[in-house]
Amino acid sequence: MGLSLSFSCLFSLLVLLPVLCSSQDPFVSSRAAYYGSPECFGTPTGACGFGEFGRNINGGDVGAVAKLYRNGAGCGACYQVSCTNPKLCLEDGLKIVVTDHGEGDNTDFILSASGFAKLARPGMDKELIARGVVDIEYRRISCRYPGHNLMFKVHEHSKFPDYIAIIILYQSGKKDVTAMELWQEDSQQWKGMRRAYGGVWDMVSPPKGALTVRVLASDNDGQKWFQMRNVIPGDWKAGVPYDSTLQLF
Repeated sequence: MGLSLSFSCLFSLLVLLPVLCSSQDPFVSSRAAYYGSPECFGTPTGACGFGEFGRNINGGDVGAVAKLYRNGAGCGACYQVSCTNPKLCLEDGLKIVVTDHGEGDNTDFILSASGFAKLARPGMDKELIARGVVDIEYRRISCRYPGHNLMFKVHEHSKFPDYIAIIILYQSGKKDVTAMELWQEDSQQWKGMRRAYGGVWDMVSPPKGALTVRVLASDNDGQKWFQMRNVIPGDWKAGVPYDSTLQLF
């Protein structure tokens, strides 16, 4: 968990954070640890497949989850995490984005070092870091990213035109993407994509031309399809994000 981590880097950078809206979901008791990284933020190699987005989103206040990963459906979800030790920690806790999968010592969350330290009261961060693992309570909250539309990033491992992998960035709300499909113009039908891993969806021999995408978003209230016409150009390139021009979910 990185107890030898240099603590001087924890508050060395201020960035614009997304707005993460609170919810009325009940809190669940659990435990949280932290992991070390050179800049104390997220990692670009997380199991969700977010890449550099997973390192910087939410100012690096991100986390790996165990059972909440749900085979990748939990990628991009937002949670409020609060340490339950009132002597060490602030009552409101921290709002984090799930970018990775990981299991610790009976923990549901392994937070970035910077995020873990922000659970602490002023002046208590070093003591909290030294403990390594703390009791917490958490709940799912809604994500919003003001000024950012839903983005479809073509994964770096894609190979035009024979293989495409797509990951959704700036997914708002509290819904999970449980299916993704591309419109096949020649057969006039939707063609399902495979969840390759985490939040990455892929397809061999994708349709030619501009890609119309639809995603199935699910929550406790049910599920709904969202369709975006010609959202990815016909000459798509690996590693490039494409703006949906919409803010959904």
